[in-house]
Amino acid sequence: MPATPKALSSALPTDVESILLLAAQSLFDAFASASEGMLLVDKSGRVVWINDQYRRYLPALGFHSEDEFVGHTVSSVVQNTQMDKVIESGKPIFVDLLTNKAGTFVVSRFPLKDATGEVIGALGIVLFDEPTANLQPLMAKFALLQRDLDEARQALAVQRKQAPQGLRQAKHTFASFMGSSPAAVDVKRHARRAAQSSSPVLLLGETGTGKELLAHAIHGASPRASGPLVSVNIASIPDSLLEAEFFGVVPGAYTGADRKGRDGKFKLADGGTLFLDEIGDMPLVLQAKLLRALQEGEIEPLGSNRLVSFDVRIIAATSRDMAALVRAGQFREDLFYRLNVLPIRVPALRERASDIPGLVEVLGEELAMKTGVLPPDLSPQALDVLVAQQWRGNVRELRNVLEQLMLRSDTPRIGASLVEQVLRESGMADISPAAMALWAQPLPVASHAAQGPLVPLAQQIAELEKVAIAQALSATRGNKAAAAQVLGISRAKLYERLESLNVILSE
Repeated sequence: MPATPKALSSALPTDVESILLLAAQSLFDAFASASEGMLLVDKSGRVVWINDQYRRYLPALGFHSEDEFVGHTVSSVVQNTQMDKVIESGKPIFVDLLTNKAGTFVVSRFPLKDATGEVIGALGIVLFDEPTANLQPLMAKFALLQRDLDEARQALAVQRKQAPQGLRQAKHTFASFMGSSPAAVDVKRHARRAAQSSSPVLLLGETGTGKELLAHAIHGASPRASGPLVSVNIASIPDSLLEAEFFGVVPGAYTGADRKGRDGKFKLADGGTLFLDEIGDMPLVLQAKLLRALQEGEIEPLGSNRLVSFDVRIIAATSRDMAALVRAGQFREDLFYRLNVLPIRVPALRERASDIPGLVEVLGEELAMKTGVLPPDLSPQALDVLVAQQWRGNVRELRNVLEQLMLRSDTPRIGASLVEQVLRESGMADISPAAMALWAQPLPVASHAAQGPLVPLAQQIAELEKVAIAQALSATRGNKAAAAQVLGISRAKLYERLESLNVILSE
């Protein structure tokens, strides 16, 4: 086994210099034993030494013995090496990925200098030979950030291309959907896959969760990104005008119609994407015409007998329960199946509470730029109050609360008391002090369980449920919606349990 290379200079005269030399030797020995491999080259780039750990890579690099490797220039025996660059520049490369015949490695490279500062060689250290295992969390995070950056650059390039043409364009990318929780990462993964398809997408989720933002991101990442993105909020347009809004109007189609006529949204979105927001609010009469248009790829403008072809990708969104609407006969089943090809459920903010601190920071910066007020600086207790909320309005509601806090705070630091006041006055507070106190109390066990004979388990559970519900209703002053939130169940579930318990008590 070759010995560790000797010091390149003679013993130094002073104690401090001796200590430094010993420290350098100790560090070298530590790297030599703890690293996955070390390689030393001289000023000409010739390999002069390798340690035992490095020797095991020789077969994979194509060498049968150490003599075939040592004594040759490093660039001739190690593919993609940067050791020559280190010798030439005299600057280290602290962390880098090296890929060659032996695999992919995390490496460091350091120049070696003499007492005058002249480069006399270089040292290469293999830190990890399985970077995917050792650095997987860091590499995964870097990959996500790099992907978001690439998508943002792509969207910017598309916007610059479209701007001179006056085309409607995507305003958001997947990077705009903030959050790194499992729920946020999962919805972005599904949306990215949907972007590469031409099939209809149905975004499902509560109001304020970011469905419109995702629609923009899907369009911007799709092959249709260079085409227009046209949005229609069905809930905001009177039923009598929806048909004209979708299919367009020919000149003089009816009294008061534009003399020049008007293109509908299908025509405007030709070659791009049509985003149908709040699709669950579409009247039944128009649903039949929309279904026919999607099936045939043709529309008939109002007042015209001529069919007009179009090429549009549909993205629809709704905060309503589409399956329930279909069962109730309020939404056509055939149209639902036509739209529900790639369904994506957008999670509520309470399902990704770990994203709230990051959202507070980003939204605060955006609001600061908009209002000219300093970004909110929330105390840890104030942030805890925000995280504990149910956020029925989701990210939109969180933004509203932050804006109020920024405008109402008299001090740079925002405390929990002001957050609670704003939530209470806005009617948004989900957790009353009484309810918080209730959470901290253990549920009492039925008294007769310990004193009398045992009773069936179902009856014990029913009695415990009765006690818990009674306490929740008392703490929330009879507010069933608030009581349901305290208990962690839906309001419908609470009503169901109340009815069930009443039956049990009456028997």
